[in-house]
Amino acid sequence: MLLGARRLALVPENTGRFTEVGDRVWVARYEWYDVNVTVVEGQAGLMVVDTHASSKQAHEVIADLRRLSCRPVVGIINTHDHVDHVFGNGAFREEYGEIPITAHESAAATMLLRGEQRKLVMTEQGDHRAEEMAATALVPADHTFSSVTAIDLGDRSVELVHPGRGHTAGDLVVRIDDADVLLAGDLVEESGMPSYGDDCFPLDWPHALDLTLELIGPRTVVVPGHGSPVDRDFVFEQRSAVGIVAQTIRDLAGRGVGPGEALAAEAWPYPREALIEAVRRGYEQLPRDAKRLPLA
Repeated sequence: MLLGARRLALVPENTGRFTEVGDRVWVARYEWYDVNVTVVEGQAGLMVVDTHASSKQAHEVIADLRRLSCRPVVGIINTHDHVDHVFGNGAFREEYGEIPITAHESAAATMLLRGEQRKLVMTEQGDHRAEEMAATALVPADHTFSSVTAIDLGDRSVELVHPGRGHTAGDLVVRIDDADVLLAGDLVEESGMPSYGDDCFPLDWPHALDLTLELIGPRTVVVPGHGSPVDRDFVFEQRSAVGIVAQTIRDLAGRGVGPGEALAAEAWPYPREALIEAVRRGYEQLPRDAKRLPLA
């Protein structure tokens, strides 16, 4: 965990309860995956950002929403294609009809495939939640964008920005300007280190956070994909750490250190065992002329 970064004590410990983090912007933190679900209220209704990891869990979110507001849900935003953020889409459609589901075009294209792969892995591993996820019919996003778009909620606008590849190819951040709140998805994590999975882009991630930081002011509340809300200083420190990961990969490859030796060859800002995919994916991203022949 990064030292010196500030976390904002806005979300209570009892998970599943929506707490206001900005004007008509609420966040609920759920125990499974420690995932955040955010709701933005406008004159037109409620916009839900991420929908949890199964139909069953999404119905719990919907029950919490009904205790929060009598307004209807008019749309969904998925910050990326991972199951803990999208598997509740279908439950929301069951409750609220054919509401639009918006994601970056790359996330929408891979959502079904990633979902089915995750179901298979959980079944093979004997995960106690495998049956729950297997019973969930994933509904992928059907409204997409490539760079920037905005959703009109009547009296306010919600801006969606694709800052580049990082945690996945299809990350987006959500800016609610009049509330000074930014939803960062898994480009930023507070309850653990950034998650480098088999679909991450470690060399691009620092640049995605650079663009994200341009959207964050000194008083902006930043809601990560997992964990408590944070501030600009926290995001800046996390950007510094992922930047070290990216630069270390480049430096090692340039010195002729192969990916198999890279983790043992250098000091890293995060535990080595959590960076296996970061190193593998980072070396794959490097152009051929950035890699020297392995040292004898």
